[in-house]
Amino acid sequence: MILRLSIEKIKKTQMKIKFLFPITAIAVLTILISSCGGGNSVGNNALGTHSTTTGWMYNSAENGGFEVSGFNEQETGPGLVFIEGGAFQMGRVEQDVMYSWDNLPRRVTVSSFYMDETEVKNVDYLEYLNWIKRVFIDMPQIYQDALPDTLSWRRRLAYNEPFVEYYFRSPMYYTYPVVGVNWIQASKYCDWRTDRVNEQRLVDQGILRFAPEEQTGAENFNTEAYLAGQYDIAIEHGLPSLTGEGERRVAMEDGILLPRYQLPTEAEWEYAALALIGNSQDSPERIWSHRLYPWNGHYLRKDTKSELGRFMANFQRGRGDMMGVAGALNDNGSITVPVDSYWPNDFGLYCMAGNVNEWVRDIYRVNSSQDVEDFNPYRGNIFMVKEKDENGSFVAKDSLGQMKYREMTEEESMGRHNYRQAYNVNYKDGDVQSSVTDGDWLKEDEPGSSRMYKQGNENGVGMSSLVTDKTRVYKGGGWRDKSYWLVPGNRRFLDEKESRDDLGFRCSMIRLGSPGGNR
Repeated sequence: MILRLSIEKIKKTQMKIKFLFPITAIAVLTILISSCGGGNSVGNNALGTHSTTTGWMYNSAENGGFEVSGFNEQETGPGLVFIEGGAFQMGRVEQDVMYSWDNLPRRVTVSSFYMDETEVKNVDYLEYLNWIKRVFIDMPQIYQDALPDTLSWRRRLAYNEPFVEYYFRSPMYYTYPVVGVNWIQASKYCDWRTDRVNEQRLVDQGILRFAPEEQTGAENFNTEAYLAGQYDIAIEHGLPSLTGEGERRVAMEDGILLPRYQLPTEAEWEYAALALIGNSQDSPERIWSHRLYPWNGHYLRKDTKSELGRFMANFQRGRGDMMGVAGALNDNGSITVPVDSYWPNDFGLYCMAGNVNEWVRDIYRVNSSQDVEDFNPYRGNIFMVKEKDENGSFVAKDSLGQMKYREMTEEESMGRHNYRQAYNVNYKDGDVQSSVTDGDWLKEDEPGSSRMYKQGNENGVGMSSLVTDKTRVYKGGGWRDKSYWLVPGNRRFLDEKESRDDLGFRCSMIRLGSPGGNR
């Protein structure tokens, strides 16, 4: 009967037995999991019970206590859909009617990852705000900073006050995408979601006690603070130490905690939107048809017999036509629509075209398509390290309960990775260390992109540009947009502190281990 248990049941059983039998349970269950042979034939499942290097037994106190986790496949986090990675042609797939020339076609590879099935909903963001208001009761500014800009609905020559007042908080709009959220707010939401999901996973394992009343101010659960030993609230158990000296904290090596939620990169978002996996299933290594939209064809209406003529996305059909005429609404939405409207693409993702545009993680640069890596392209890297004191211990968390970070020094970068700098936002784009020329206008003491995209003097006099180190990419088209912006390859940009009534976001998570997932 034991051998018939699913791998997932054994993993849950493993955690329960660890608390009852501190030393031997891990080794026993490792044998059971190995004998069941679940999952892929590669990876931790093939490790067995003994090291092939030394012959020593894993998870044995007598052999030094080297622990090997029984968790060997990443579980899918709440709300996420698995996106199997691969190579694809990123960039423009139609005429560049904007003549921006900022997205030349190039072939890149994206590693496997997870993405939200839908855009983040109003009710999701309200849950976030409720948590902030409850935890940071003595810091009201944190709550104020997280609020969406409901005034983004206003137009000087339109009556949109009902949306200003009701769209975000009315239960009638709970399942609609949150809008008026800037890039910084969206990123902080991802951080919060990471901690809440991992906190729940530890509660489910019996390691933490769910105690929201005990978490106030900086004393709230933060994944990195917990891993660094700086969270001590509501801890019920640890994992048994193989040395027999009590219990220890959960570590990332145990496979219980999930990686962080974050905004998808531009490459990830575009790859997931196109979902070309649907055009390659019958022809391995060949895509039999490229896509203009997240579906096949150059048309915007459904072509199946039962649903012939119905629109595939929420967008503006023409000037002044947001939804068609009464009795025959073409997209059933004058503004946004519920996040699970229309039909999912071949990855199972809803509204990857239309409804609302979506923030991605990248800094905007015109030449991003030329200065690009072949694998997981992304512009915006700033390499950071956790702060430590003179004794090598992590510096205490900040007033929000998060670990303190700083940029890597040049010496640290050289010693570890042979990089000359930690700040790589402007790499090959005007930074002194990779510039072709070094004229009078290019000065080393000028920060970031102001050397390349001059911002004028402190009084605002002089040449300026909308492109800065704070300019972020957004994609996908929204309910206000013409069909041109529904094409995943098209891109626009906005300052990270600005927001719009047709701009939302969804989260992603990296896939660890086998790129093929649990198939």
